Amino acid sequence: MRPEILFSLFTPVTGLDGIGPRLAKLVEKLAGPRVVDLLWHLPSGVIDRSMAPTLAEAIPGGIVTVTITVDQHNKPHNKRQPYRITCHDQTGLLTLVFFHAREDYLTRLLPIGETRVVSGRLESYGDDLQMVHPDHVVTLAEAEDLPRIEPVYPMTEGLTPKTLRKAIAGALERMPDLPEWQDAAYLAQRGWPQWRTAVETAHAPADPIDLERRALPRERLAFDELLANQLALALVRASQKRAKGLPVVGDGSLRKAVADALPFTMTASQDQAIGEILEDMASDERMLRLLQGDVGSGKTLVALMAMLTAVETGRQAALLAPTELLARQHHATLTGMAEAAGVEVVLLTGRDKGKARAAKLERLASGEAQLAVGTHTLIQDDVLFDNLALVVIDEQHRFGVHQRLALTGKGRGVHVLVMTATPIPRTLQMTAFGDLDVSKLTEKPAGRKPIETRAMPLERLGDVIQAIVRATGQGDRVYWLCPLVEESEDSDLAAAEERHKALQITLGDRVGLIHGRMKGPERDTVMERFVAGDIDVLVATTVIEVGVDVPDATIMVIEHAERFGLAQLHQLRGRVGRGERPSTCLLLYAQPLGETARSRINILRDSEDGFVIAEEDLRLRGAGELLGTRQSGFPQFRIADVIEQPDLLAAARDDARLILSRDPELAAERGKALRVLLYLFERDAAVRLLRSG
Repeated sequence: MRPEILFSLFTPVTGLDGIGPRLAKLVEKLAGPRVVDLLWHLPSGVIDRSMAPTLAEAIPGGIVTVTITVDQHNKPHNKRQPYRITCHDQTGLLTLVFFHAREDYLTRLLPIGETRVVSGRLESYGDDLQMVHPDHVVTLAEAEDLPRIEPVYPMTEGLTPKTLRKAIAGALERMPDLPEWQDAAYLAQRGWPQWRTAVETAHAPADPIDLERRALPRERLAFDELLANQLALALVRASQKRAKGLPVVGDGSLRKAVADALPFTMTASQDQAIGEILEDMASDERMLRLLQGDVGSGKTLVALMAMLTAVETGRQAALLAPTELLARQHHATLTGMAEAAGVEVVLLTGRDKGKARAAKLERLASGEAQLAVGTHTLIQDDVLFDNLALVVIDEQHRFGVHQRLALTGKGRGVHVLVMTATPIPRTLQMTAFGDLDVSKLTEKPAGRKPIETRAMPLERLGDVIQAIVRATGQGDRVYWLCPLVEESEDSDLAAAEERHKALQITLGDRVGLIHGRMKGPERDTVMERFVAGDIDVLVATTVIEVGVDVPDATIMVIEHAERFGLAQLHQLRGRVGRGERPSTCLLLYAQPLGETARSRINILRDSEDGFVIAEEDLRLRGAGELLGTRQSGFPQFRIADVIEQPDLLAAARDDARLILSRDPELAAERGKALRVLLYLFERDAAVRLLRSG
């Protein structure tokens, strides 16, 4: 239960003065649906209204506050023309300009012959001075309350600055006095204010310096947010360790059978990762390990060796994949390798229905089926295991913690291995996984050939198509990746369909199309035709980004490469270079190329190391954009920036460890205040893991 002291902050914004249902939708789009969200929507600029010159002294281009007398209203004959009001002071003339204005409103606001104080941006229009839509129009009596320094907030269309400022002022009034959760000595050492003062001051910047991350109020709030994140992760970790695991120690017979049948020798980092995983599984603490491996580094084989260890002890293992395409791919790969050990792998997806599904569920529940691969279907209530010992989760960032817990809850003391083909920079690793144990696969398996990466402008599209025609004539197979037009499946699909038609003119029916809107079976049919060689060129949206394995594909064309992130380009490139023949990745870009896009393309041409590329991507884009909406499993920070504030992140991690070593139940005075902090930053799930509630 959320503490009562926070109730006022977790009410809808419709409870604030002036925010009805229509405006609430705009506020939600901008900041969030509740009062607390407005506290975290901090100013991005300041307006200085202290300049109060006469009209003769005023310099156009800046913000001024002037005292004027209203002379005349000039109503336009045409609605599309502006409404103009002429005014004067003792030194000159000023025209106030309003578009789409209501006459009755303006005559009440600026009555002829009355004196008013107006504040806004002064412009010159020919020889005249004008002010378009003044920010403030007040009487002389009200002028004393006019803010001299005013915060400027990030805005959204349809919401006025005045309405937003009023809503934020209402949110600030609702702030309760919260108990101090930070260590008093550390607060004093950093010179940070109390929480309430920090929020109020952050919303009342007096100077551009107050907008910087190192401004003390903002720094304090960023640390609060990072501490909530690190404390929540540490609590999840502590809970994981408290729930005892059942040691899993196999005799190695099944692993040996598979290893002996491999046509290659495993890499040193694969051997090391398997060793680390088996050591964890042999412990009576539950394993929670992250396996990071670059594209094509052989993670699936490492996962299989862990899964076979469970089977060697008479128990079961399951692999959870984010998409049906990827689940089928894993099933095919694992089946091919597990065959040597005589172990069957069951595939369970949303496509299984009726008797076929019931038969699979029966075999899992009885323990007859020892290995399962599936999509979210594995989490459903009617999927039961006889004796589940290990869960492998692929592309961890696509699943929430609750989904992981739902699957591990289907067994007793279940060990967890999470895998990602997107190398995660150290900083993000700390915010998403805390101190999760990490195994890295740093080498490519034997026989993997380097991929030649070239970049060329889209103007040379005709040359590229001719080169593709020649290559397919020699037996090469080609992926043609269509651009992310915008965050819209319709636009992405239109781009892919257009390219598909254009390539069909030259290559006929040897061109296939695959996109996210296609039904699973339809998509699989096209993919199977590409694998079999019935299709030479596969036009696709980014649906093929992860896990698709076609050894005969040797060319990857990425259209509008400048629209993709660096890590994503690297992922896409990794779809080729999986067979015996040399492979090429062509990055087609639109000119002129921006500085960041040029850096991305150069880095990609210079390196095939996913870990190097991930760090560079983070440097170029920053955490906010890198995480984006697509990386949904990563925490979204409202105030903190883990790239710009690594020292705060490290301090928050150390503080979280120290707090739990002294007060594991958060039962002491500071511990109780820290529970409030966890609820304030919506880490409610972590609080529920505390044994004492």
